[in-house]
Amino acid sequence: MKLATSSQMQALDQATINEIGVPGIVLMENAGKGTVELMEQEYGPVRRKSVIIFVGPGNNGGDGLVIARHILQHGGYPYLFYFMAPEKLKGDAATNAVICSAVNIPHRTVLQEEEISQLSEDIKSIHCAHPVHSLVDALFGTGLKRNLEGRFAAGVQLINQSAHEHQWPVTAVDIPSGLSADTGATLGCSIQADLTVTYGLAKPGHYLHGGPSVGKLKVIDIGIPEKVIQAAALPGKVLDTDIGSLLHHRQRASHKGSFGHLLILAGSEGKTGAAILSGRAALHSGCGLVTLAVPGELNPIFEISLPEAMTCPLPCSRTFFSVADFDLIVQLLAGKNALVIGPGLGTDTETGKLVRRLYREIPLPMVVDADALNLLAPAPDTVTEPAGSRILTPHPGEMSRLTGLATKNIQADRIQAAMWLNRATINNDHEIITILKGAGTIVCSSKDNWAINTTGNNGMATGGMGDVLSGLIGGLLGQGYTPCHAAEIGVYLHGLAADLLAEKQPYGYSASEVAAALPTAAAHLIRKRS
Repeated sequence: MKLATSSQMQALDQATINEIGVPGIVLMENAGKGTVELMEQEYGPVRRKSVIIFVGPGNNGGDGLVIARHILQHGGYPYLFYFMAPEKLKGDAATNAVICSAVNIPHRTVLQEEEISQLSEDIKSIHCAHPVHSLVDALFGTGLKRNLEGRFAAGVQLINQSAHEHQWPVTAVDIPSGLSADTGATLGCSIQADLTVTYGLAKPGHYLHGGPSVGKLKVIDIGIPEKVIQAAALPGKVLDTDIGSLLHHRQRASHKGSFGHLLILAGSEGKTGAAILSGRAALHSGCGLVTLAVPGELNPIFEISLPEAMTCPLPCSRTFFSVADFDLIVQLLAGKNALVIGPGLGTDTETGKLVRRLYREIPLPMVVDADALNLLAPAPDTVTEPAGSRILTPHPGEMSRLTGLATKNIQADRIQAAMWLNRATINNDHEIITILKGAGTIVCSSKDNWAINTTGNNGMATGGMGDVLSGLIGGLLGQGYTPCHAAEIGVYLHGLAADLLAEKQPYGYSASEVAAALPTAAAHLIRKRS
């Protein structure tokens, strides 16, 4: 499913109005009418019940006024709390305000923060007259850029408090007020919605930090033609069950050589577990053959732990990787389809030399994770000059070291942070995919296309999950998936495997269990595709 930023959505609206000829008031009518239908689906009929609508300036408030009219049509009792003088509304919102007045929908105007306390009394009176069905947040939409203050912030707090005290559901119009549509950041404070009804296309903020504020997300068609959306060539999307269409069909008459051979360089003294997890995930990815090149003295650990994988002890790398084994590693890469480097690698100086040479000299598709990223960070010129396709998998801390940006700035705008490296390598012939891990993992290609993952849960906040992801993606690369598809499928399956585990236990499962659940997750996705 495609995503639109606030400016992109505004451009789609304008193209529909100006180029196609659909009046803006028709789009607004479709939005409000569709919202009421979803409210009744979620909360039951509005007939003989009160619905309190908080109306802000702009078209979001106009959507709220259409909602009020349709609630009246459905036999409910809408009440409008204007947070501006109604006569100051403009355009389609002003037209709907006039209609609401003509059909005698009761309203109150709030112009000062001090008036909020009176709203609490009004809400109690409304509830006594007719039980409250729900509250509607139509204060601010996707165009909000500044922190909420004054009466608007007080209004948000009143909605949240009233909903909590009385267990009334809250519907957010387009996006919860106070939530950035582009980054998911909270702008001072935000509505805690049970249902968010967004129009045309979902926005990035619905899937980033804003998830807890959004509640259940529904996208409704308001009449923007598909040709307008296609013409916009939107770069953003969400990773959802549609990703199943990318999975390769496996021929019945196949053998292990049919599904690729992956080489993994991972592990050092005290960090063999990371390499084992990466190898285990690669084996569970469907890859035909997996070989681990490991420090020589640690080889017995891997031989015992991963009987299905092959190992190659490196003679010059006793307990950590040394650049002295570079030529042997190049020989090992013959006949391999992809390389994973990084899990549990350590940060020794000799290891750093090896990582940088491999990154700049080996044309094979490569997943670069964990310590390999940390070893590349001091050499930014190396990062931007790979010898082949690369998939980088940093968490925010590793991304900070790669880019020099503060972690808080990376988290404040995760999409832009994920695109930083791709822009830095725009003149390179080789594709670089950045996977910025975390809640709402971002997958960004060097063509500035990006996607937000929708799977995964907080039970994954435990050691080893990233190692599993690197092995999984490496296994997909080994099977012949393009770097972009390997990254997108890997990220989605990784989260889905954890979600399936979380259905039985919300947390406390291990990275090993996630690796073992990958085939089940793939089967789940294949069934969805069928």
